[in-house]
Amino acid sequence: MKGPNFKKIEKIIGVQFKNIDLLKQALTHRSFLNEHPEWLDIGHNEKLEFLGDAVIGLITAEYLYKKYPQLQEGELTSLRAALINGNSLLEAAAETGIQDYLLVSKGEKKELKKHQPYFLANAIEALVGAIYLDQGYTEAEKFAKKYLLVKADKIFKTKSFRDPKSIFQEKSQEILSITPTYKLIKSWGPDHAKQFEIGVYLKDKLIAQGEGCSKQEAEVQAAEKALLKKEWQEKAKK
Repeated sequence: MKGPNFKKIEKIIGVQFKNIDLLKQALTHRSFLNEHPEWLDIGHNEKLEFLGDAVIGLITAEYLYKKYPQLQEGELTSLRAALINGNSLLEAAAETGIQDYLLVSKGEKKELKKHQPYFLANAIEALVGAIYLDQGYTEAEKFAKKYLLVKADKIFKTKSFRDPKSIFQEKSQEILSITPTYKLIKSWGPDHAKQFEIGVYLKDKLIAQGEGCSKQEAEVQAAEKALLKKEWQEKAKK
């Protein structure tokens, strides 16, 4: 099988793998194995994604803890979420060009455009997991700083890390003395490309609904819509 030029992606990200199979695994979607049984020894990237998510979280938490000692826990949590959310992972994917190196089945290629953000974000997390296993914490940290944490100062200065969920909760408590709750309305799609619809409620009243590739993403969208519906958006920015 003629696959991607893995040496080229190594050059782009600045990491030369000792075990090239880890890089291959990080870029392999589960569906690819169904059409290429010879690739079973390499495996797919879901476990590496799990590991990479944890590694990114630790690297980011340590970085922010040291860089912004004046921030409280809640602010650090929001800033971390802003730095490593789906949009940030997608920006990292665009910078690395990882899209050109993903191994997916022919069937999934047809769906790739539809679910591309999900695939790419997961691949970045898997790549960090692979770098961590192959090169250790320091190299994984270098990658995270270069592609994810570089925007920390800009986000901090503009206060854009105050996510819609935090703002909606603050305004709900301030104006109505109610803490919003989020409930799953429905989910659909295969396990590797699940979609979620979440509702945000004030007491038992549904205020708005959001959709996303994760429950967190759907909750954020629901909060954004709720801010607009309650006309709290501009007030929240002041």
